[in-house]
Amino acid sequence: MGIYLNPGNRGFWESIRSEIYVDKTGLIACTNGLLGTREKYICVSRPRRFGKSMALEMLAAYYGRDCDSRELFAGLKIAEQESFPKYLNRYDVIYLNMQQFLIEAASGKATEYLEQEVLEELSEEYGEILQGRDMGLAAALRKIYAKADKQFIFLIDEWDCIMRERQESEALQRQYLDFLRNLLKDQQYVALVYMTGILPVKKYGLHSALNMFREYSMTNQRNFEEYTGFTEEEVKALCERFGMDFTEASSWYDGYKFKKFRHVYNPKSVVEAMSCGEFSNYWTATETYEALKIYIDMDFDGLRADIVQMLGGGCVRINTRSFQNDMRNLRTKDNVLTLLIHLGYLAYDSESGEAFIPNKEIVGEFENAMSVSGWPEIMRILKASDKLLKDTLDGDADSVARGLDQAHTEAASILTYNDENSLACAIGLAYYSARKDYRLIREMPSGKGFADVVFLPLPSAKKPALVVELKYDRTGNAAIQQIKDRHYTQALEGYTGEILAVGINYDRDDANKHHSCVIERVVI
Repeated sequence: MGIYLNPGNRGFWESIRSEIYVDKTGLIACTNGLLGTREKYICVSRPRRFGKSMALEMLAAYYGRDCDSRELFAGLKIAEQESFPKYLNRYDVIYLNMQQFLIEAASGKATEYLEQEVLEELSEEYGEILQGRDMGLAAALRKIYAKADKQFIFLIDEWDCIMRERQESEALQRQYLDFLRNLLKDQQYVALVYMTGILPVKKYGLHSALNMFREYSMTNQRNFEEYTGFTEEEVKALCERFGMDFTEASSWYDGYKFKKFRHVYNPKSVVEAMSCGEFSNYWTATETYEALKIYIDMDFDGLRADIVQMLGGGCVRINTRSFQNDMRNLRTKDNVLTLLIHLGYLAYDSESGEAFIPNKEIVGEFENAMSVSGWPEIMRILKASDKLLKDTLDGDADSVARGLDQAHTEAASILTYNDENSLACAIGLAYYSARKDYRLIREMPSGKGFADVVFLPLPSAKKPALVVELKYDRTGNAAIQQIKDRHYTQALEGYTGEILAVGINYDRDDANKHHSCVIERVVI
């Protein structure tokens, strides 16, 4: 057993012995299906703390031939698969943590240090074949394959750390990508490559140095969706086991959306919440909000308006295809928003092509970043939201109308449009503090002259639901009637209890007081 060559199964052993272990061994069935095919090059990109390294340790335990892992996998999902015994502990595994090499190597010498370290272990295992030969890593692996008919599985962690931490050195990045291409592309000794990082494969011009990889990213995880984070059923089971409220867990940590699995949860945060018995910010606590602040402060046309729209509970359409998969060459607002998707600060619905802020935990991180940045208009709205919510719950319609006037004026200074969508965005921002106790649901039928914002109380809140109906150039009573006619919208299906129907009218011709408000209490 070595450090890089066949590192063994201890990492996976520790995972399954942990207090909380969610069985993701079904991933192995996916990689078994790709092993030894043209699709054997796998690049999986996810945000930090989304289980990338744990997946690599699991694959090392399964494939590595210097350990016996049959008992470790007994009772897990992969053990039920037909392919399980076929590849179990049958391959030489080369496990590379690129972050380690970047830290330990002399400046600009990470790949040279990597070759030296791995060659040393290969020489111990295959000394007779490599004895007396001075060659690079790729040449040594070709020689081993030719003489011993041995293929290798490459497990590469933090593949993109050079792209993220050496952003200023394009020459170093190109040299690194060329090294990986020479090591992996069109080499017969490669049985499988499973490479993980935060960013997808770096693009240069029309071509990529690593264009043999199939990418599984936060914009399209393909058939790896259920292994990206925790699924809804997995979180339900954990909440039942630890006596935690599932609805509140969803409010805090759900929101990542893919084609088949529409509810994917942040695994780090769910585990911490279950272990601590408390819902809080766990994922964002592992990194300073300065990282987010840098990107939301960038001067791209429309970026601030899009961020305000999402902070108000809305979605924005973006083009993810122009992103060059690095953190330096950001040329448009869509590049910035796509980067935030890969970093986990935004979620993406590939079916609608829209980005949005996924959950309460991430909303809080945006607030932290804005509080020390150039967003005074938005911070004024957020700070006033406690009073607006209190006025609403007290039925003080005049105070609510005044508060919404101010919030809409502040938001309109950033938004580039003034329609029911901008008003819905302003409402979402104005009731920002309600997200502590409520789940916000926006419904905005386009072109109808109205928009709904529904606040569904969390089970622990013991507060009435809020249905806010927005209308243009009508009356607050007309908005209330609209709520009644629509039977409180689909968002309240299954809810029983008190509802505050808040009807808001926006009069574009009244220069002194744009908003009027009517509040009614209803019990269903």
